[in-house]
Amino acid sequence: MITVNAMGDICPIPVVKTKKVMDALTGPDQIEVLVDNETAMRNVMKLAKNSGAQAEQEQLGEKEYRVLITVGEEGEKSGALGTAPAGADDLKDSQPCPTCIGTVVAVGSDRMGDGSDELGHILMKSFLFAVTQLDILPDKILFYNGGAKLTIEGSESLDDLKSLEDNGVEIMTCGTCLDYYGIKDKLAVGSVTNMYSIVEILQGAMSVLCP
Repeated sequence: MITVNAMGDICPIPVVKTKKVMDALTGPDQIEVLVDNETAMRNVMKLAKNSGAQAEQEQLGEKEYRVLITVGEEGEKSGALGTAPAGADDLKDSQPCPTCIGTVVAVGSDRMGDGSDELGHILMKSFLFAVTQLDILPDKILFYNGGAKLTIEGSESLDDLKSLEDNGVEIMTCGTCLDYYGIKDKLAVGSVTNMYSIVEILQGAMSVLCP
């Protein structure tokens, strides 16, 4: 068994450390990943499952979590050892590529442009509404930092974002950002993602819009 000690590491370091170990495997093995927060645990679980491996999670104590990843004979093979199973397509957001991602919208604030904050909020609301009116919708919209506030309960853009989601646009919000602002329990649309996935998605997109 290989132990990855990611205690005290911030996003996306736990995922990066785990992926490096998984990629380096040459045969069946187990990887124990230790982290100090629930968000990191979920991100590592997502990475493992997306790679086709089996994974179990448990809380060992206060701010102490463990993910046990089984790669190989007892579990499915990871990307380093084989191809992810067909059932893993629900986690495809961690495996973007230029051929499968067209346009990505990256929203890093709840306002648009510099100057008046009030005007910035109005412009951002107008921007997201305008996105719903496009003939060709983006594949994904990423929300991070202050942009995370746009995907929670009470957001003036919530109806527009839900409409986009209903029409096949994937809405993804940075989990670290939700935690920082203390609003994770208020997320009202889309899913939680991590910085490693955000970087992969931006790298694999054919075009990126940043309001």
